[in-house]
Amino acid sequence: MLKTGLLLLSMMFMDKPTIQQQSFIPSDSGSIVQFKIKNLGVTVTGSFTGLAGKIQFDPANLTSSNFEATIDVSTINTGIDMRDEHLRSDDYFDAKNYPTIKFVSTKVSPSNRSGTLYVVGNLTIRNITKEISFPFKATPQEAGFLFSGEFKINRRDFKVGRSSVTLGDNLTVLLTVFAQKG
Repeated sequence: MLKTGLLLLSMMFMDKPTIQQQSFIPSDSGSIVQFKIKNLGVTVTGSFTGLAGKIQFDPANLTSSNFEATIDVSTINTGIDMRDEHLRSDDYFDAKNYPTIKFVSTKVSPSNRSGTLYVVGNLTIRNITKEISFPFKATPQEAGFLFSGEFKINRRDFKVGRSSVTLGDNLTVLLTVFAQKG
């Protein structure tokens, strides 16, 4: 009887099992990776495709969540072929030598805004890695999650368009990433 009582008592104080984090795969066809930047004082927009990666996400246990994603630099599209070819050159993204842009999270946490989370991670462009952070939303979908957020970076930090005086230094990246259970 004493053994049974001790067993029941120890079970009461054990941690309850946590929901296992789930694996997700970003879907290139259901996602949008856009940017906007000033060029000669006019806002220019563009996008990338070729999204790939893996996501571990558990909204109930954000500390175990992480994001790793790449995009294919050669897919840059601003709507003007000549400009896109120039952006692929070594003056800008150097797609031949640096074919991907990569993001790897280091921390996912709640934010002070309801329904908004916060991610910190390393962004690598042209083999230069800088830490970035930004708020995002994770909206449950039938077969996964829709992650959306935006962040600003300085292109010169990554040596993109190094000497361009007509191109603004700061740009905004807008993300809408659909990730399916993997």
